[in-house]
Amino acid sequence: MMKTPSGTQIRQTLYFQLFFWTALFLFGTARMYGEYESGAFKELVIYNFCHWIFQIAGANFIYFVLIRRFFDRKRYVELLLYLVISLYLISVINRFFLVYIAEPLFTNEVKDSISDIFTDIPYLLTHYTFTIISGAFIFISIMFFIRYKDEKEQTIKLQKEKTELELQSLKSQLNPHFLFNTLNNIYSLSISHSDKTSQSISQLSDILDYILYKGQKKWVSVSDELAIIEDYIALESLRYHDERLKIQKYIRLNSPNTIPPLLYLTLVENAFKHGVGKSSETTEIKIDVETNSQHSVFTIENIFSDQKAANEKGIGLQNIQRQLQYHYQEHFTFSISQENNIFKVEISTPSYYD
Repeated sequence: MMKTPSGTQIRQTLYFQLFFWTALFLFGTARMYGEYESGAFKELVIYNFCHWIFQIAGANFIYFVLIRRFFDRKRYVELLLYLVISLYLISVINRFFLVYIAEPLFTNEVKDSISDIFTDIPYLLTHYTFTIISGAFIFISIMFFIRYKDEKEQTIKLQKEKTELELQSLKSQLNPHFLFNTLNNIYSLSISHSDKTSQSISQLSDILDYILYKGQKKWVSVSDELAIIEDYIALESLRYHDERLKIQKYIRLNSPNTIPPLLYLTLVENAFKHGVGKSSETTEIKIDVETNSQHSVFTIENIFSDQKAANEKGIGLQNIQRQLQYHYQEHFTFSISQENNIFKVEISTPSYYD
């Protein structure tokens, strides 16, 4: 099914045709200038004009009717058949127009018979068909180039829109996932009438503010992401005794780099969910962040005791992989490893990428 061209595309095609056919006519006229006497030159201009009209008609008929109807639908035999018939009929009409309408205006030469016009194939080919084909070939070649360029741009645009929709879908999965875990934390505190309930609500407010506003941006600074991770860790730490949870952080920010929002936070959440949340023993989480003028490297390790939980690849890690591909294409590293009950994830991204 052929797409209906937009108003902008129609205007662009009209402007192009106006420029192309005018330039072609002027080029043909200028090439003959000075080679003939004044009277003969005027006649040649008229002949050139008559051929030019049918070049325009023929080229547009071939491209917008034959190519769109047969070539685009891969009906090549029909295209060839109708192309031959069309060129013959256009050449006959062009010669008939010239002999019986145009020439009587400036010459008294004997007119060719209608029979000769239809049957003198070599003359038609030499003086009319090849002229139509030459103009049509240049026109159709340029139209195919413009069409390819427009279709490529449209494909890129649609792919970008599709990817952005997928990214929004990923975020819509992540936010309820994170919110569900956090609300469970607050609920646990409220059941025990803990004095820390109000503090946890304040921490949650800061995190939700980050998700709702900065989380919708394409890029955030690494320092902003780390600040909200501090809030998240503080909120999670309310649930555990100091003996149950040990957090080690090594932060070296040597450059104001940017990353997609929620990238590091998702990994921290994942470490809590599959590390501390799955174990009743003391659990240690190590966070290492370093930025420089070339890269941002984030590494997180957590101890796990449940092998089955370590092998799970939940929403968080899947979303991270897809977000990295969306934002950086292939310009990133994302590694996951587990050894001696230590689950480790490392992400390395360019310092700035857009």
